[in-house]
Amino acid sequence: MSLEPGMVNEHDFTVEGRLLTDVGGTIGVSVLSTPGMVAMMERTSAMLVYPELPDGKATVGFEICVKHVAAAGEGATCTVRSELNEIVDGRKLRFDVEVKEGERTIGVGTHERRVVDVPGA
Repeated sequence: MSLEPGMVNEHDFTVEGRLLTDVGGTIGVSVLSTPGMVAMMERTSAMLVYPELPDGKATVGFEICVKHVAAAGEGATCTVRSELNEIVDGRKLRFDVEVKEGERTIGVGTHERRVVDVPGA
């Protein structure tokens, strides 16, 4: 593996489709859901390290600790950023993650993934 702390991946996405919630109709508008935000953070972290893994290896998320601090409305363009912070025992990967809409922070936190064998690989 050629993983190094400090590696960064950023990805722009549109708040739409399965990323949306209206909280069961209680808020009258569709916004980025917390599960949708977390999914974008996890995906961006996984895609950051995947190209550097040996054949037959992948990562799975096992911990996420985030705060969803602001709303992003339907149709908004957001940027998700993941930075690899630490590698423990060659297989536990720790990331700083955030989602922003322009300069506004939508969500921020940490995420951990573990390097695993891909079944059948």
